[in-house]
Amino acid sequence: MAVPLFDTSGPLAAIDAEIRAKVNAILDAGVFVLGPEVRAFESEFAAYTGTDHAIGVANGTDALVLALRALGVGPGDEVIVPSFTFYASAEAIPHTGARPVFCDVDPDTMCITPETVKAVMTENTKAVIAVHLFGNVAPVEDIEALGVPVLEDAAQAAGTVLEDGRRPGALGTIATWSFYPSKNLGAFGDGGAVTTNDDILAEAVRTLRFHGSRDKQTFEMVGHNSRLDELQAGILRVQLPHLDTWADGRRAGAQHYEDAGLGELVTLPKATAGARPAWHLYVVRSERADELRAALNDAGIGARAYYRVPAHLQPAMHEWGDVTLPGTEEAARTNLAIPMSPVLSRAQADEVVAAMRALAPAL
Repeated sequence: MAVPLFDTSGPLAAIDAEIRAKVNAILDAGVFVLGPEVRAFESEFAAYTGTDHAIGVANGTDALVLALRALGVGPGDEVIVPSFTFYASAEAIPHTGARPVFCDVDPDTMCITPETVKAVMTENTKAVIAVHLFGNVAPVEDIEALGVPVLEDAAQAAGTVLEDGRRPGALGTIATWSFYPSKNLGAFGDGGAVTTNDDILAEAVRTLRFHGSRDKQTFEMVGHNSRLDELQAGILRVQLPHLDTWADGRRAGAQHYEDAGLGELVTLPKATAGARPAWHLYVVRSERADELRAALNDAGIGARAYYRVPAHLQPAMHEWGDVTLPGTEEAARTNLAIPMSPVLSRAQADEVVAAMRALAPAL
């Protein structure tokens, strides 16, 4: 049985007609930029995340840049960021003129901790980017207690919830989202958002996303052209009511793996305390990760390593990458993403575990 790493089409099958009807309605209306669909999605997504404001932008990377600028990050400042993350988390920082400062992660949760942040804080630290990696939740409140604003990079955490009912996007000072098609809540192209409870930060992001203008006539800042378009907002609106059901499906998929005995073969991902992750990716760890990947791929099962070269070792980060990060190095060396989706079945989980178990004597 072939098992894909992602299954983006399966969950959408039941709402295909509704999506097509929404797209046709937008085409008929002829409004494509910052119209009623964007406004409605912003309101609905703010309510979903439990925040006062959601601002739609063009993509998740722009969301990071705009959020950092809204926080006042600029030349001479430092922003702490994990190295074990998608490159965009770090890439956004130099665009503000600030310096990225790389911190380590806990290899068990693959998220930053107050200890790894405190180890690299200086008097120039302006903000911390806490990445909710693979759908897990970084301990935002404990980090913010160190006395610095936390920007949540929640791109991979749509549908994740804490045991007390709170959600990523409402835990820190400001948060950013990506709606890239493979994400838990995915557009049919690029899209992103910023969420916050801070009225001033929200207004700054709204102004920055439209060339630094509030009225299209007066330009108060050197801004950006970064707007979520009506088509993507409409598609996201159709999907949003299904997100919690899909998140439950992802959690059920993780349970299928546990019940199938996957933990006997590899180290399973560990949720941070109080978190119920909607696993965007289900990332296990093994010292034989590359052998497992090859065996799974040969069996028609999707598997790949993520961030084998962490951000601080990327060529463009050479100026800031002279650091030692043992947790990051371990996570980068040993991680392996295996199939995960809202519709991952027990039979598919059994297939994945059986393919791994065939290598068990060599592991």
